Amino acid sequence: MYYDLTVVQFTKMLKNLSVILEKAEAFAALKKVDMSVLLNSRLSVDQFNLTRQVQISCDIAKLAVARLTAKEAPTHEDNEATLAELQTRIQSVIDYLATFSAADFADTATRSISQPRWEGKYLTGHEFAMEWAVPNVYFHVTTAYAILRHVGVDVGKKDYLGEMPYKS
Repeated sequence: MYYDLTVVQFTKMLKNLSVILEKAEAFAALKKVDMSVLLNSRLSVDQFNLTRQVQISCDIAKLAVARLTAKEAPTHEDNEATLAELQTRIQSVIDYLATFSAADFADTATRSISQPRWEGKYLTGHEFAMEWAVPNVYFHVTTAYAILRHVGVDVGKKDYLGEMPYKS
């Protein structure tokens, strides 16, 4: 359950984010807009820009899975300045997530998970996955999507949701 909820879904959402960023690149070329304008766009003055939304999406995905499985996550310097660098970061997290299997999540439900910002408080692995990790990944991917939609990039719900495993 936790493998599907995190690794499978986070991988899908990061791939969808990558596709959305490709559409942003095509939009910038078509409209002759410097890509840095899009990367620095935000929905509100008190909200992170597109670059930071992508970085945080990646961080939450990799760190959540690492915490849920008691493994080490790779580090990123948060110094991406170009779309290509952000795409590389997304791919590196997707590659990291691919190293996990369902067996890695055997003790997830009852594992105590904390973070320095929580000042000694913790969540069970189940609570962490359901109430913190999944909503946060979706929040930051959604915000990145909304920023690009707001500036005029032609993305829609199908881009956000990605391919569906339809059956016939």
